[in-house]
Amino acid sequence: MIDIRGATVTAQKYIQSIEDLLGGPLDNIRLEEAEVSDDRNFWLITLGYDKPTDNKDVAAINQIKLGLPDNRGLFGQQLLTREYKVLKVNADSGEVESIKIRQL
Repeated sequence: MIDIRGATVTAQKYIQSIEDLLGGPLDNIRLEEAEVSDDRNFWLITLGYDKPTDNKDVAAINQIKLGLPDNRGLFGQQLLTREYKVLKVNADSGEVESIKIRQL
């Protein structure tokens, strides 16, 4: 059985390998949550990442959550949104078996 670190590294590499399918580039990829399933067959790894957006409403909400002063971003930076994915990693093989949107 792989440990939590191995499952997390696998999940991070996987999400980086498909960032073009997720509308990448993805920045600031971080581990948000990790848990082993009740039957101990899978790791459920939640990763969060920043992604550029043109949606000013979503960006404004995220800016408020992060305590930034306005929805233009700091120093005119591109607007970002924070997204979360739950990756299901097989605890024996270490392979990613699914990826889902994590709603807050």
